[in-house]
Amino acid sequence: MGKRVIKEGKIQGNQRGFAFLIVEGEKEDYFIPHHELKGALHEDTVLCETFNEGEGKRTLARVLKILKRGKDKVCGTYFTKRNGGIVIPDEDKFSVNVFIPFCKGVRAKSGDKVVAKILSYPKKQNPEGMVVKVLGRQFEKQAELKSIIYSYNLPENFPKSVLDYANLQLKHITKDDIINRRDLINEVIFTIDGEDAKDFDDAVSIEKKDGCYYLGVHIADVSHYVKKDSPIDKEAFYRGTSTYFPESVIPMLPEKLCNDLCSLKEGVERLTLSVLIKLNENGKVIDREITPSVIKSKARLTYTEVQAVLDGDEKVIKRRKNIYEKILLMNELATILTTKREVNGSIDLDVNESQILVDERGKITVKSAEKNQAHNLIEQFMILANCIVAEYIYYAELPFIYRVHTNPSEEKLNKFYAFLDGLGVKYKRNKNGIYPIDFQRILKQVENSPNFTLINRVMLRSMQKAEYSPNCLGHFGLSEKHYCHFTSPIRRYPDLVVHRILKDFLSGEINLEEKYSNFVEVASKQSSEREKISTEAERAVDDYYKMLYISEKEGEEFFGVISGVANFGLFVELENGIEGLVKIETLKGKKYIYNEEKYTLSNNKTTYRLGQKVKIVVSSVDTFSKRAEFMLIEEEKKNEETEK
Repeated sequence: MGKRVIKEGKIQGNQRGFAFLIVEGEKEDYFIPHHELKGALHEDTVLCETFNEGEGKRTLARVLKILKRGKDKVCGTYFTKRNGGIVIPDEDKFSVNVFIPFCKGVRAKSGDKVVAKILSYPKKQNPEGMVVKVLGRQFEKQAELKSIIYSYNLPENFPKSVLDYANLQLKHITKDDIINRRDLINEVIFTIDGEDAKDFDDAVSIEKKDGCYYLGVHIADVSHYVKKDSPIDKEAFYRGTSTYFPESVIPMLPEKLCNDLCSLKEGVERLTLSVLIKLNENGKVIDREITPSVIKSKARLTYTEVQAVLDGDEKVIKRRKNIYEKILLMNELATILTTKREVNGSIDLDVNESQILVDERGKITVKSAEKNQAHNLIEQFMILANCIVAEYIYYAELPFIYRVHTNPSEEKLNKFYAFLDGLGVKYKRNKNGIYPIDFQRILKQVENSPNFTLINRVMLRSMQKAEYSPNCLGHFGLSEKHYCHFTSPIRRYPDLVVHRILKDFLSGEINLEEKYSNFVEVASKQSSEREKISTEAERAVDDYYKMLYISEKEGEEFFGVISGVANFGLFVELENGIEGLVKIETLKGKKYIYNEEKYTLSNNKTTYRLGQKVKIVVSSVDTFSKRAEFMLIEEEKKNEETEK
């Protein structure tokens, strides 16, 4: 047995009964076998003892004491039993049912979606609770969506005090509002967003003279309307971020602000914070200025329109003749910036994302999300503005909220390199640590290899998750020393705080350390936690829509790649991002052995590995677990070739 250490952390449950200990500030988590949980459940705060099973084995943990229960309510499906009822939680990480004694709370029928309040946690028994709300019938779309929203404790409505405050802000821009602001009203500035976008918080402008590019990134000045410690600010702090679903959104700010007063609408004067950047022909920043400003957007463009212009579509070019040349110039600069980022070591992972569309009749379409030159154009400009703002504040030595992405942990790195060794991929391991360019070189080396998708996926799993921090720790994925989120203050709280700090500094305030040093720590932690919750809720809703879509495809055949390998089967991801399980008992042959280090499932004749292309048929959809089940019917590439 290795060294034992006592640690406090949070439980992250798993539907199969085991769990992980997540310790704040640590890159690695600790595996807790089911028999070592001692009754601890998902989101509980616990005291654990960590230990090693032996040399080279992962560190495990056992629960010593439950310090605080993480859940006081669960959402799920109610079923009547002889001695009462049970609620089977929708969140599979909460792996036990809640017992509901007779006459406890709102009357519910078997098959109802409900909210249950947990009243007690008896030893060696399931939690006991009462039904406090009936959401509707199981499998009804609105009831299922409400259940997800309640499960993640997302606030659906704004308090009256917040709405009243928002209404007070609804006024036209006055002369007092634009004092000490750069007047950019007559500049050719425009927005580029998706077709369905309603809140426009960023706009761009460009000129080229004397061989230099003059780029403007103009961001809605939300901080002008959302004052610190106001009712609306406290609500925005709590929410942390907007949460987006296929047919709705839970916004960070009331609609009158995010879709109207703060939105950079075409032809309307709006208050902004502008980053004005001068770059040479190689994309190097040679001058920059950050200033409060006032603009009037000249056009509301979509990614589709911009791409059509870049593709030479004559009709669109004619319709946008007043800004046609600006679009070409922006693409020219974006191409230079993309190349520059690549040279600096930025990691461009090939991650397949889904786009879920719902038409007026409610028909669902799931397709692979499009990413073209138009998307890249805006992405490059926003990244540049974020870097410039972060660097500016860093050298001013002010309290700040940075967006950080730390280096992979040593344990995950060792696993990744061992995995590459198993594939025979040659690489250079830097003795002084890991650098983004090391990962980029590996991707470049294998980009034409059959293992490219596989290596992409395993590399992604070896990296840390980005988060917010008051400390400038750099962004590994982007290969940037200084990075923050500045460009989306309508939908992200850290961006709003960044705007406040910038404006206070630019206006000459001198007490910023006292004003913000404690707050940026609290806001960083809160924003990271709320972002995680929002992301998980979005993923849960997306999975539900994907389940509805794929349930109509039973019996149909699709090509996909193996996206996960486990001792109970294979996960296969289709081209549109939908994932399903191929159970091990449905595979041809017997006695398959799971190799965790090589991500393979194999027997004497056949090997299935992560990233392998396969063909499946949709065999069934489990509407309760919201999981599709596939059958493997054909491999696009024979196993014999994979073994070579």
